[in-house]
Amino acid sequence: MKLSKTTTRHLGNVRYRHGFSPFPFSPVPLSFRRGLLALVLALSPFPFSPIPPAFGQQVIDKMVATVNAGVLPECRQLCLITYSDLLWQLALQPNTQLDSPSSAELNRALHLLTDQRLILQEAEKLPSIAPTADEIGSARNELAKAFPSEPEFQKRLRRVGLTAEKLDEILEQRVRIDKYLDFRFRNFVVITQNEVADYYKDAYVPRFKARAPGKIVPTLEEARAEIEKTLTEAKIESDTDSFLDNARDRAEIVILNPV
Repeated sequence: MKLSKTTTRHLGNVRYRHGFSPFPFSPVPLSFRRGLLALVLALSPFPFSPIPPAFGQQVIDKMVATVNAGVLPECRQLCLITYSDLLWQLALQPNTQLDSPSSAELNRALHLLTDQRLILQEAEKLPSIAPTADEIGSARNELAKAFPSEPEFQKRLRRVGLTAEKLDEILEQRVRIDKYLDFRFRNFVVITQNEVADYYKDAYVPRFKARAPGKIVPTLEEARAEIEKTLTEAKIESDTDSFLDNARDRAEIVILNPV
């Protein structure tokens, strides 16, 4: 299964709309931290275990943030973001430096993972969109193609302690996001003939002439399929942005350890 451009924007694309700014941080009471620690110890399969970090030293995993959209009966693991999660996100992004990641890179990964958690918590309410083993396998193959070679891909996974089982779990979440966005937005997109004609005149023709001067511009009918696809993805992206803006406003997002 190949993830759509709209979905990959919320999975790892560097064009993150909200930039690099960290979330506002407010001190968290010690009692809350102790309660959250108990939750982590109960729910996380890898709480506070040593992991091999990108820069070759051994550190103890730590809680970074919690994201509770208030849509699930209990918080569960989808609410928690750890430092390991940030490293894994960076490792799965091609051409991303893993040695001593900067605060900007870590904050970008944190923003991205926060958006994923918000969507996943909504998607969990729809068991019918659960990914199949074939879809997860296809997603893994597509991801591996983004790297120079399979050995290079595996090397990046080992550097951040990302096991095959955990990779499958992450890919299952990514496919679930893709299917949820299709269910929530793609199936309801309507592109009118006027929108196609306006885009052809105002955007497609000028862009084609600039890109290929001297060549014959395709007719509206010849370009229709490409334009409809472009407009569809743009509408889904806009709808997804609105959905996430509303979800962030409703959610309880707590930064426990700024990165």
